[in-house]
Amino acid sequence: MNFKALGLNDALVQALAAQQIKEPTTIQGMAIPKLMANKNVIIQSETGSGKTLAYLLPLYAKQTEPNKTMQMLVLVPTQELAMQVHRQVEILAENSGIPLKSVVIFGDVNIKGQIEKLRDKPQVIIGTCGRINELIQKKKITAHTVQTVVIDEADKMLDKQNIEGVKAIRKAVMRDTQVVLVSASISAKTLEQAGAIAKDTELVKTTETYKIPENIQHLYTVVQSRDKLETLRKLISIIQPQRALVFINKPEETEVAAAKLKYHKLNVSYIHGTSAKQERQKAIADFSAGKVSLLIATDIAARGLHIAEVSTVFSLSISDDPMDYLHRSGRAGRGETEGLSVSIVTEQELPLIRKYQRTFSIVMTEIALREGRIIKK
Repeated sequence: MNFKALGLNDALVQALAAQQIKEPTTIQGMAIPKLMANKNVIIQSETGSGKTLAYLLPLYAKQTEPNKTMQMLVLVPTQELAMQVHRQVEILAENSGIPLKSVVIFGDVNIKGQIEKLRDKPQVIIGTCGRINELIQKKKITAHTVQTVVIDEADKMLDKQNIEGVKAIRKAVMRDTQVVLVSASISAKTLEQAGAIAKDTELVKTTETYKIPENIQHLYTVVQSRDKLETLRKLISIIQPQRALVFINKPEETEVAAAKLKYHKLNVSYIHGTSAKQERQKAIADFSAGKVSLLIATDIAARGLHIAEVSTVFSLSISDDPMDYLHRSGRAGRGETEGLSVSIVTEQELPLIRKYQRTFSIVMTEIALREGRIIKK
């Protein structure tokens, strides 16, 4: 199977080659023909499997003539993921010569500037539900021209905090608007909610169970709660990752951890949901560019965010929900590269480690630190 056989034109094939993408991934081969046929599709595939291109490429392939109307809404849970999708739209447009434009829309910034950008008639609008709904109500987003609504990170977007916003957008667009739901984890509850959003959906998935890429190695170490940060510092010193993510559940603890690691001369930054927009953008940009080698984050960085050359993910605090582990560990070892996921846990958290192993059928190896070395127990 190649991209040409999937219905993509030469310009798109060449654009993908410029990104060193020569052949479609399994999920792209399964999803693109259905999306080209304008079907409502639920896409479930492991992290790093190319889901963003799977839903963007059909939009480009359908551009037979210049069309300056708003054609696609991409709904996402975080600003960071919105910017990532936006960059992919820009790269494809530049490399293919197909003049599609996108704009990123989210709250907590001046709405007037966003309205100004919408006057340019972008074909793709990427953002969070609240602000997109607000702009639809103000008639700044022409919902009736939207041909496709993509719900990225669908399990998150259809939870109780977000689903009403998604439903409002679905109600605003035309009845025959194509709906695409995308995630590495689609639960039975998400499938049920999807039925209320779109009719006659077709589920395409690469595995029958939730899957973490096999190129990721899973380790854990058991310590006292007060020793977690010092254990992290030692692990970083031993592993010396080129670029690593550290996940912490509570926003205030990300700042404390960053300050303590900086004291030990580590090149570190942090992001969380209440960080100022400019601070989050700078932290992500510095990390992506290699100016910062260690990024401490809450789960806003676990959702769909692709940063090249992340070799290692550390979890300083872990989640009751195994799906959070799936999304976190999937930030490492993107594509075919090897990745490492290390959890630093207390005795009380060990049942969660066993839960992860059962859920994903993975081996998580216990380790200890001895004389500056990692010892498998």
